[in-house]
Amino acid sequence: MATNVYEGMFILDSNWYSRDPAAASAHVEKLIENAGGEILASRLWEDRRLAYPIKNRRRGAYWLTYFRLESAKLSDINKACNLSDHVLRVMLLKVDARIADTLVEHAQSASAAATAKKEEAAAAAKAAAAPKETSTPKAVATETSAVATETAVATETAVAIEDAPGDSADGDKSTEE
Repeated sequence: MATNVYEGMFILDSNWYSRDPAAASAHVEKLIENAGGEILASRLWEDRRLAYPIKNRRRGAYWLTYFRLESAKLSDINKACNLSDHVLRVMLLKVDARIADTLVEHAQSASAAATAKKEEAAAAAKAAAAPKETSTPKAVATETSAVATETAVATETAVAIEDAPGDSADGDKSTEE
């Protein structure tokens, strides 16, 4: 059988996802791996309000996954998703082989960027919770450096204006002749 790359968009129960994100990720990966698939990239797309209720749920966590699978086993994933209480909807698309690598790389980089953003937010929250000092040596050095840079730029600008052609007395005499 032919092995293809697929894009899967799984709408998961948002309440379940918010309680245990790791279990939600593992559940989607397990569905694919049980069918004989290989996960290429997997990440949360977004958690949002649904346009209409699905299985009496108003919110859903959209989980994007790229995976490699034999085409005959695609129906196994659909069947497993229909039997799962945690998967509200699923859409599986075959990815064109010419763009498969690019899509997977993009999904992986977006996943890495989202992880880095979460880490930055956690670090910022930790820094905000820490007691603040009035002025640190590093902050004073940064402020001094900024003032020195502004002074240097202002000096260079003033010199450039003085040296500009057409502003001197010689320039005025040449236009009068």
